[in-house]
Amino acid sequence: MARPARAVLRRLGPAARAGRAPAAAAEQAARSGWAKLIGDWSLGEPGIPVEVLRDVVARVHAVGGRVAVHSQHATGAAAAVEAGVDSLEHGMCMDPALLTRMAAQGTALTPTLRVITASLERRRRDPDSPQRDWYLAGAGAHGALTVAAFEAGVTVLAGTDSRPHGRIADEVRAFVAAGAPPHQALAAASWTAREYLGLGGLTDGAPADVVVYDTDPRTDLAQLDAPRAVVVRGRLIHHR
Repeated sequence: MARPARAVLRRLGPAARAGRAPAAAAEQAARSGWAKLIGDWSLGEPGIPVEVLRDVVARVHAVGGRVAVHSQHATGAAAAVEAGVDSLEHGMCMDPALLTRMAAQGTALTPTLRVITASLERRRRDPDSPQRDWYLAGAGAHGALTVAAFEAGVTVLAGTDSRPHGRIADEVRAFVAAGAPPHQALAAASWTAREYLGLGGLTDGAPADVVVYDTDPRTDLAQLDAPRAVVVRGRLIHHR
């Protein structure tokens, strides 16, 4: 999502990046419908100011697009939510008090829970450092934050940031392991995500995209790894 704009903004310094962000984001969104910005990155590095993010949101919305912001720090998440972005990616270390506002204004959260928590054991073995302390604190609380987002009525979306790609089933299981209801966890990877993206569900005129399982995956999440059939835009692409 919005890779060309992201590449440009990452190469610029903080001040130049902030000044260029609104125009670059609007240009990208006009082409693809989305612009993704790196709202913050390294520990102690200044993020994109809220005033700039507000300008980004205004310009992108003016061309009919939406804004996603990567954030891993409390100040970056606060700025993104204050600016009214459409989607917050990761959201690690964010203040849970922001969830009520996110739900009210329609800011979605893509927590990438599995990839963040999978690094915890390795990070615990790292030498003591501010970076290690930051990661352990944020990742250690990320499961509870994700569940709190579901409970607050935030639109939670299943994304992975994983390699290899296509590990959505792992993300759904991570949601449930953290305490989210299976129904909501599956929704984050299917009907909730489709509605958020404007694709529609099982309704007349919607794209004919269907995944079929032998039994209800809400009672057996292992089913997610072995679908009986997959239909994409009305074409059968997998059948067991």
